[in-house]
Amino acid sequence: MQLKSIQDADLKGKKVLARFDFNVPLTKSEPRTITDASRIDLALPTIRLMLEKGASKIILMSHLGRPDGQVNPKYSLEPVATYLAEQLGIDVVLTTGPVDVGVKEFLQLPETKIVLLENLRFSPLEEKNDQEFAEKLSTYGDVYVNDAFGAAHRKHASVFGVNKFFSGRAYAGLLLEKEIKALGHLMDKPAKPFVAVLGGAKVADKIKTIERLLVLVDKILIGGAMAYPFLKAKGLTVGKSLCGDEDVALAKQLLAQDKGGKIQLPVDHIVASNPDADPSFSATIGNDQMGLDIGPATIDKYALHLKGAKTIFWNGPMGLFENPKFAVGTMEMANYIAHSGAFTVVGGGDSVAAAHQSGFADQFTHVSTGGGASLEFIEKGELPGVNALRGL
Repeated sequence: MQLKSIQDADLKGKKVLARFDFNVPLTKSEPRTITDASRIDLALPTIRLMLEKGASKIILMSHLGRPDGQVNPKYSLEPVATYLAEQLGIDVVLTTGPVDVGVKEFLQLPETKIVLLENLRFSPLEEKNDQEFAEKLSTYGDVYVNDAFGAAHRKHASVFGVNKFFSGRAYAGLLLEKEIKALGHLMDKPAKPFVAVLGGAKVADKIKTIERLLVLVDKILIGGAMAYPFLKAKGLTVGKSLCGDEDVALAKQLLAQDKGGKIQLPVDHIVASNPDADPSFSATIGNDQMGLDIGPATIDKYALHLKGAKTIFWNGPMGLFENPKFAVGTMEMANYIAHSGAFTVVGGGDSVAAAHQSGFADQFTHVSTGGGASLEFIEKGELPGVNALRGL
């Protein structure tokens, strides 16, 4: 069943209950302020469209952080309400809780246009997909809109359970539509050669994705801490590099599945005795060293694969890119991918931060807002929250 788009929705005079992903980073000290508002900025076009379409009230929902079902002021959405009000030029009223008696009162005030429900995860019922909680949320709106791609892989009440109360009245927001279209392009007859660039920390976190990519792609270029279990599985020394036994076992399993030699591994490294020490280049990793970035020969090797690619998916940095001493590999991959001329998708998480750090973020075809969601979509070709929105 096709997703119903907010662009086709009749919202005039209606209350719209809308789920977004406002899970933005905040400063640790008070007053807590937003350090990166890009997730909110990406939601603004959908909110503005709802206003243009004449919605009488807009009730916004989101989680922030991991308050574990407890009210915790540290995770309040108050900074989000302030930022939204500034950007939209409209008062945004923040409720005291995700569901409480005050919500209905706010919805009856003629001067109140936008209400932001306090952090959904202040209630343990959100992550439990509690049906009574989902039904309570549903009473706030005539129409439901989901624009929270970053949470679409969760079977939570505001993303999954709430849909049953909006049969025929549930719509995808602009960002969710864009995400599904871009990631769907990777799954549905992508132009070849198709190259995946994978980094990050643990093989265990991405094994299902790698197994799926082995079927879809022509090459998988592996870097970051994920590379070391593969190298160890091939009998090479990795010194003090991040490398758990479970990941080595999984890497052996993946290498055995790779009949076509699709998995490509680093041939040299930037190493140091610890992340604070000065780096050096090495073709091998000594017992007292740890690999912290891919080396120049690996960059050249990977660049050749990227040069002829028609489709590229990138998820995960090539090293400890937060430290400029170990950022070269990641920044070079960003450069080559951005200028490849291919259809390029950056798959959320640290890759997005790296894309922005590189200065090439606007040159990728699509930069995904959901790390876990984008990987699960590639792995399974579907997401619980999207299926529920479709009425499946």
